[in-house]
Amino acid sequence: CVRVRVSIFFFFSSRRRHTRCSGVSWARRCVQETGTYVLQVKEGGIFSKGGPQLFKVPGNSSEALKSDLMGLFEKRRCKNFFQFVAKYDPAAYKPGQPRILEGVDLDKTPFMDIIKKYELEPNTVDFVGHAVALFTTDDFLPRPAIETIEKIKLYMDSIGRYGDSPFIYPLYGLGGIPEGFSRLCAIYGGTFILNQDIDEVLFENGQVCGVRSGDQVAKCKTLICSPSYVLNTGHTNKVKQIGQAIRCICIVDHKISAVHKEAESVQIILPQRQTGRKSDIYIMMVSQIHQVTKQGFYLAIISATVETDNPEKELDFALSIIGPVKEKFIKISPMYKSNTNSSDNIFVTNSLDPTSHFEGATENVLSLYKQITGNDLDLVNLPEDENE
Repeated sequence: CVRVRVSIFFFFSSRRRHTRCSGVSWARRCVQETGTYVLQVKEGGIFSKGGPQLFKVPGNSSEALKSDLMGLFEKRRCKNFFQFVAKYDPAAYKPGQPRILEGVDLDKTPFMDIIKKYELEPNTVDFVGHAVALFTTDDFLPRPAIETIEKIKLYMDSIGRYGDSPFIYPLYGLGGIPEGFSRLCAIYGGTFILNQDIDEVLFENGQVCGVRSGDQVAKCKTLICSPSYVLNTGHTNKVKQIGQAIRCICIVDHKISAVHKEAESVQIILPQRQTGRKSDIYIMMVSQIHQVTKQGFYLAIISATVETDNPEKELDFALSIIGPVKEKFIKISPMYKSNTNSSDNIFVTNSLDPTSHFEGATENVLSLYKQITGNDLDLVNLPEDENE
């Protein structure tokens, strides 16, 4: 599901008059996701049974107080933590100025110390780190707190922007994103060659100068491509395999019973600690309201990083959450990351990771933009339409 941050990034999709935030026009073609749920394994008590359960993720202090995810005292601690995060305002700090909040140096203090300060329980840390900040592993804990604080703040600011959920999903599926980009790019002189591979990357004086496909040659000064293009043209040294991803697309005729009965779409995150894995498992369900299925059917997509010699077995728990499946399609794909300094003006994107929220893909695109242009992508001071 596409978070508000991602939708804003695709500013290519037809901005309208008097629309300064380009995400608004894109959002008109999207449907709000019902919400994110996170798996928690809870101990049984006098009034409740233990075991794995799914809970809706709170994204601010008021939601934390209403959540069934935590006990009474933990709700108070979590509320205080969210209030602390809400006070962080990046605009209040000048470039190079230490980012200090309530006496805490966010650039130097590990996030683990913030957790200790607010005495948050391990289950709370799981949903904050994995379902709110959207980290895929627990590596964020010893890292500077500012990295996690900014991600949580983004999640909090996204809630209520286009509905009660911080996520939106494009009508007719994710293909609507490149379709919108392609349409506007063509208006401004871009050329698209569809359903065509390239046979050779061309160089001149050590710099890329074009690509060849059969007898056709397209000239360029900069080449931006996915790993498949450099692999297929023999430039295997430009990427490094970092693992495999498994994806399972399930066609079902029912909603996921473990979440809200009215939910037509949902994202479920299974944190690594809750399942005994080294990384998270993701479930995304979409339906007829997104124009991707016929009435009465749903698409549930499970994705995860492969960790064993039996990848399909790793999805058993996620499949048990979905319930009976009419048909499923499984694909295991290698994951690559760029292994080049781009001195020849070839910039290679990373493979899509298993996350269902595309946070990693967004960060990769923003990083490439800065690497190519030398500047951060400004999503605030966007250019006006020519006729305004």
